[in-house]
Amino acid sequence: MNLEDHLGDIIRKARMMSNTSPAVAARAAGLTEADLSGLEESGVYANRPNFNTLARAIGLHPGNLQTIANGWLPSKKDLNRWRELRVFTTAGNGITVNCYLAWDGVTRDAALFDTGFDVSPVLETIAANHLELSHVFITHSHSDHIAGLGTIRASLPAAKVHSSSKNAPLEQRNITGECVQLGQLRITHRATPGHAEDGVTYIVSNWPDHAPQVAIVGDTIFAGSMGGGNNAWELARSKVREEILTLPAETLICAGHGPLTTVAEEKANNPFFG
Repeated sequence: MNLEDHLGDIIRKARMMSNTSPAVAARAAGLTEADLSGLEESGVYANRPNFNTLARAIGLHPGNLQTIANGWLPSKKDLNRWRELRVFTTAGNGITVNCYLAWDGVTRDAALFDTGFDVSPVLETIAANHLELSHVFITHSHSDHIAGLGTIRASLPAAKVHSSSKNAPLEQRNITGECVQLGQLRITHRATPGHAEDGVTYIVSNWPDHAPQVAIVGDTIFAGSMGGGNNAWELARSKVREEILTLPAETLICAGHGPLTTVAEEKANNPFFG
């Protein structure tokens, strides 16, 4: 799977975050403004930019921006380590989005994290593995992440919905310090607003065979990038640093878009957080 954000997306986001004009960024990169615009749009360039000076101008880590330009991808993850964890990628409105299903191998209690556009493969997996969907955890209420929520609730009405949206009914809202038990698995949460006002990261721990914990982060951070700040760029960036990159290095990061990664890989390679 390719990165969610290509090189140009990363540069554009960083330029917006740092409030750097196209003229200033182009000059730092040694490009014309037209060339910079083409790079931000396509992620490719005819004339190689000066990534060191560009990165410094827009607040990125120079070496990590070079790494992205050189084609970095996170290592492919073997989900057999977590056994009862599945990733579903569905498409709609010209984009793809990930959702995640986890369950306890003994009790067969399951939890869904976001829904994506099409929940048919989720429902098929639940039926094929004889699971009981007990919980639906929403990372944020943007439409691509909750498009299938109505179908899930109609099909499996016993599942409890968890959200940090101020518009959610009180009984669905996440409670500070709450720990949800899913068989032997434990699910906690951390507030990660910025990309979305109701952004939240769910931590799934106590996996069999001491597999690393899993952080289901929505659109807070992507492999090699981060979600759009939507006028709250510094809040979004600080919450990733404080709430996600402080997790153990081997923590599996499951983002709403793009490939799986780890805390260690993002600290070493992500231009926003190097």
